[in-house]
Amino acid sequence: MVLADVQRASVKKFNQNRIIAKSVSPSKMLAQPHFLAMPAVEMEVNRDKFERLNFNGIKQVSTDPVSTFSVDVDTGAYAVVRQYLNRGQLPPSDAIRIEELINYFDYQYPQPSSDGAPFSVQTSLQKTPWSENTHLVKIGLQGYQAEQQRKAANLVFLIDVSGSMGAANKLPLLKNAFKLLTKQLDEHDSVSMVVYAGSSGVVLEPTKGNDKVKILSALDNLNSGGSTHGSAGIKLAYQLAQQSFIKDGINRVILATDGDFNVGTVSQNALLDLIEQNKKKSISLTTLGFGHGNYNDALMEQLADHGDGNYAYIDQLSEARKVLVEQIAGTLNT
Repeated sequence: MVLADVQRASVKKFNQNRIIAKSVSPSKMLAQPHFLAMPAVEMEVNRDKFERLNFNGIKQVSTDPVSTFSVDVDTGAYAVVRQYLNRGQLPPSDAIRIEELINYFDYQYPQPSSDGAPFSVQTSLQKTPWSENTHLVKIGLQGYQAEQQRKAANLVFLIDVSGSMGAANKLPLLKNAFKLLTKQLDEHDSVSMVVYAGSSGVVLEPTKGNDKVKILSALDNLNSGGSTHGSAGIKLAYQLAQQSFIKDGINRVILATDGDFNVGTVSQNALLDLIEQNKKKSISLTTLGFGHGNYNDALMEQLADHGDGNYAYIDQLSEARKVLVEQIAGTLNT
């Protein structure tokens, strides 16, 4: 028989554990114990960061009759929760933002007839399942659908190629996601590409959207390596966006990263100020998150909010197709 005495392990490796092996013979049940070292086992350390959620209390409408809320649509939490469940893990409670789970789906609300009425309102009343003496009011908004013939787009792909992006669900998935987006572009569009790791650089100067071979080649040549220094990359991306600015068009930086976004030598407030300043110049920011383990969900959503853009989490290629192909008008026009 073998008796296992498992000592308290460190987070990274069980290199301090021991097994006491006792040999058994017909004449002797107990022999001198031998200590066998357990093989080192790597344990995945989850350092994902989520903003702490504070639950809203119940308000009396008689004393507080007005409620305000933002109508920007983020759906990142749904895909984040899904990737946790697909790995057989329960997501952290702060990762579950109910409004993003609800907003992920299309409820087929009636469309507004014109942009003169930018949204339609649907309401319903039902009994509260957990309180028979109260009711729930459901209010659904359907925004006016942007024309399929979207405006010309000036896009800057800002791509994290740091060492942490090497996993299959990070840079390889990111490349395929941007290839899907590239296929939606035409000669009226412009694409630039900036990468950042220990330093930042331009890997694709402004290029017409119909020059797909050149754009796809730039994506294929991306490799991961180095530390993360995001602030330098985002400054360069905004410079390129300004250089190719399309008046009355879509001007947007699309940041794609695993969320380990080191702001470098500047403070986070200075970074947010930079994003706000460019928003006033009609250059917006979309953030796309990839991977897990060191993912900064809170920062990704915050950057998109300050950049007047949207935030999505890409956990699989079908999600990339949903965000960057099926919903491209909404993604770029948000």
